Amino acid sequence: METILNIDNFILEFIRLNIQNNILDKIMPLITKLGDMSILWLIISFIFLINKTYRKYGILIIASLILCIVVCNLIMKPLFARVRPCDANSIMNLLISRPKDFSFPSGHTMSSFAAATIIFSANTKLGVISLLVATLIGFSRLYLYVHYPSDVLVGLFMGVFLSIFTLYISKLTFINNLLAMHS
Repeated sequence: METILNIDNFILEFIRLNIQNNILDKIMPLITKLGDMSILWLIISFIFLINKTYRKYGILIIASLILCIVVCNLIMKPLFARVRPCDANSIMNLLISRPKDFSFPSGHTMSSFAAATIIFSANTKLGVISLLVATLIGFSRLYLYVHYPSDVLVGLFMGVFLSIFTLYISKLTFINNLLAMHS
């Protein structure tokens, strides 16, 4: 675990010393806001819900986001109780409000990749854009010093896994029939 923390701190320090600048200091808080309360992904899911072709995927995005909340915020964060880098190194001047919950895994990243993966399964072009936005949201969490790289990496993998699980469950006959009734 100490090796992971050393790598995490090395990457955060690299970002601080080599990437951080005045322009990104203005942009990264805006990018991270896209992931706040999954607002961007909920807007996209509601747009999908009003389009008959994509309605099923709107439902699946919402289902995967709910699954992310349960797995990330209710299970993993309290279980691991990892202190955020901004709390471990409180001399850092944060560009956003200090988060109050635990660090591991990144909920912004998990929900972003869960939604983006489902969007990708619905529409490849929109999915690629969504995956790029999800990547930027994940990076913004590092840039803003509120997550360790391992938090973001696990959030990415868990988001993809939970979305694939949601897509798999949706293909089961019972669930598929329910989704078809609402399409």
